[in-house]
Amino acid sequence: MPSLQSCGGHSGCMGIRLISRAAAVVLGVGVIVAGCADRSRVSRDDSRPRVLTTFTVLADLARNVAGDRLQVHSIVKEGAEIHGYQFTPSDIERSVGADLLVENGLGLELWARRFTAAAGDIPTVTLSEGMEPLLIRADAYAGKPNPHAWMSPKRAMDYVDRLREAFTNLDPDGAEDYANNAEAYNKKLQALDGELREALATIPPQHRVLVSCEGAFTYLATDYGLEEAFLWPVNAESEITPKRMARLINTVRERAVPAVFCESTVSDKAQREVAIAANSRFGGTFFVDSLSKPDGPAPTLLELQRHNVKLILDGLTDRGGDA
Repeated sequence: MPSLQSCGGHSGCMGIRLISRAAAVVLGVGVIVAGCADRSRVSRDDSRPRVLTTFTVLADLARNVAGDRLQVHSIVKEGAEIHGYQFTPSDIERSVGADLLVENGLGLELWARRFTAAAGDIPTVTLSEGMEPLLIRADAYAGKPNPHAWMSPKRAMDYVDRLREAFTNLDPDGAEDYANNAEAYNKKLQALDGELREALATIPPQHRVLVSCEGAFTYLATDYGLEEAFLWPVNAESEITPKRMARLINTVRERAVPAVFCESTVSDKAQREVAIAANSRFGGTFFVDSLSKPDGPAPTLLELQRHNVKLILDGLTDRGGDA
């Protein structure tokens, strides 16, 4: 089994972990056979190192840092719910021979350890490792880290720095390219931070309550001086209860919140009911845990943020109609 020395002996391997292939027995022989029997079907025409990410947002970040030196693929495709993702034998098959797995951590990918057990010895980097997370403040998840740190452009810059270091350990010859790419992309994130700060500052004080289905906007709300309310703290625990509905309806009604929102990977039915009951309106669909298709409104993290903020401005400054 490879050891941390496979990182070139660098102390900056950032907690890259190697998951034992022996652990794969917990998933049964059938999945392993499905993952390994067709190794020859995985293309070897591209000799570049192959990087897997757990979901599409991380793949976008990784591609911006990797440039043309690495292959980057997301395990979870656009539109899928990532918290409790049920990976398939074909996901395992495509992972065979991967050189690095990039995950978010903070309890987001509940399935990641089972995936790496099935896929074999894939070095894994956790982008949130060492980060001081914001905590969930409600329901059964109270006190646990909120995993949606990429929703803050400043935190996303930390992700970029960790990707640069991980890719340099994987491919030392590309160190200069990764450093240049990371610097260029972080400048875009810095510019985005200023753009969002200026835009969100225009929301009137009485309307600065951001209401979503999932409590995924804690980092963005903290960065830009918004309050946050939601139906459930994380999608992994998204049961609709009368108590949760009543609590949110009361908040929206008492604060006269002009619009409420939901995320693309979950049903917006309950949130539309909240809007009706609280005499508010449904303001549209956010992208958070997944990018859109390439021809959609949020094909990259930068466009995801701009799409969401446009909806927020249209909703909380009362400029838009029902979505």
